[in-house]
Amino acid sequence: MAVREPPAGYAAARDAAALFHRSHRVRLLVEGRAPWQMLKGVLSGAAAAPPSDAAAPGVPGAVVGRATYHTALTPKGKTMSDLRMVALEPGPEGTLLLDVSAEGAEALRAHFARVLPPRFARTRDVSDETGMLTVVGPRAAELLAAALAPDAADAVRGALEGLEEEGAWWAPAAPGGALETPLVVRTHDVWPPAFDVVGGVEFIAGVREALEAAGARPADEDAWTTLRVEAGRPAFGVDFDADTIPVEAGIHHRAIDHTKGCYTGQEVIVRIRDRGHVNRSLRLLRLGEVEPPAAGTELAAADGSGKVVGRVTSAVWSPREEQALALAYVRRGHDAVLVEGRRVEVPAEDASTAVR
Repeated sequence: MAVREPPAGYAAARDAAALFHRSHRVRLLVEGRAPWQMLKGVLSGAAAAPPSDAAAPGVPGAVVGRATYHTALTPKGKTMSDLRMVALEPGPEGTLLLDVSAEGAEALRAHFARVLPPRFARTRDVSDETGMLTVVGPRAAELLAAALAPDAADAVRGALEGLEEEGAWWAPAAPGGALETPLVVRTHDVWPPAFDVVGGVEFIAGVREALEAAGARPADEDAWTTLRVEAGRPAFGVDFDADTIPVEAGIHHRAIDHTKGCYTGQEVIVRIRDRGHVNRSLRLLRLGEVEPPAAGTELAAADGSGKVVGRVTSAVWSPREEQALALAYVRRGHDAVLVEGRRVEVPAEDASTAVR
């Protein structure tokens, strides 16, 4: 095959630092007398760890916390939206920040309007007042620390490099209920080290300018998709949607808290966990040195029957593996499929766990 040029910014993300604009995502604040208590029965995941200054590294006054990943489900266990939750304040009245996929935001807002009692939990869209960017690459922590705190760059770099667990976050001070202070969240949506930065619009613009001046290269959506598929990470609205049960997409390992109380859709999830299975699962297929197939490409059974047993949702050329990769749903019981006539082995593991 001809030598392929990687998408703009991919090499920087792999070798140094790349900068992705992520402000298209929706940011909601949930405020009131008991935000988490009201959301506990609506969302599938665990409570977010609130800010704490206990042994928080970095500049004086810094705090750390832990964001959690969730789905909002229908009674039949289908996914209305996914989101990440950050507790901005401690206590039952502490404001929550929800980082929501743009594709699921409208359905989520409508759902909240139906089920959340305003006296105890009300939402406020702060997407226009805030911004988000993601810095990716082995130099991400170094350049981000210098942009955030030039006078304490070494200490902040150490703090950021310590955010190894997905959802772990650091802020130079307590963010407050209105997100007065920006925060940095570790993400595993892509495979190189990556940090989401969330804050006010002007602050994010200043950080972006500083990062670019320091050498972080702006990267495009194609680079993000390539890094995401290489990591086996599905995206809402692309690889799973309102017709998908979390177990099918392989996101249940991080989106479902089996120790909490009841939540909408729990009966279906527990039934699958304890007594059943799903008929299809998202897998990361390694296709070899071929052109990546288009989204929607059908997969045929490898037994010669010609039966359709799956479809592609995302496909890229992977510079990391030097072959085409695809996220695709495959029906249960098939350990090989035909993709555009070529036999491809189907991994036994979920897409995301297959590459971790």
